[in-house]
Amino acid sequence: IMPTDKKKTRKLRGHVSSGYGRVGKHRKHPGGRGKAGGQHHHRIMFDKKNPKYFGKIGMRILKTRKKPELSQFLNLGKLESQFLGRNSSSVQNILNIKNTGNLRLMGKGRIENGPRIIKASYFSSKSEKKILKSGGTCILIS
Repeated sequence: IMPTDKKKTRKLRGHVSSGYGRVGKHRKHPGGRGKAGGQHHHRIMFDKKNPKYFGKIGMRILKTRKKPELSQFLNLGKLESQFLGRNSSSVQNILNIKNTGNLRLMGKGRIENGPRIIKASYFSSKSEKKILKSGGTCILIS
């Protein structure tokens, strides 16, 4: 912090305008604060320094949000890892897909460890064929 006796105001005591001129006067924010006046009184500088500051470029891409019930799916190949986890010795015959937080069963991958009874709210045609081929059954639940 600067000592008071060294400040400019101490030296300019008695001088009317403190070095800022009588006519123009020292006002707070004569041009506006920040980027004020970019399209008005500061336009020349804005166009000079950053010509693409205003306006639009390109096309708007509106991304649709997927319905959550469509995105909650599980593939056949991941069935074992979802239900058994690390312990592969224990075998469950009835698998409820809803317990894993998924609603739909899709057909990617193959069924390991024999026939199963699988419950889900939706089966793809491919997954249904694979389950029936392995000797298992598909049960629809709401």
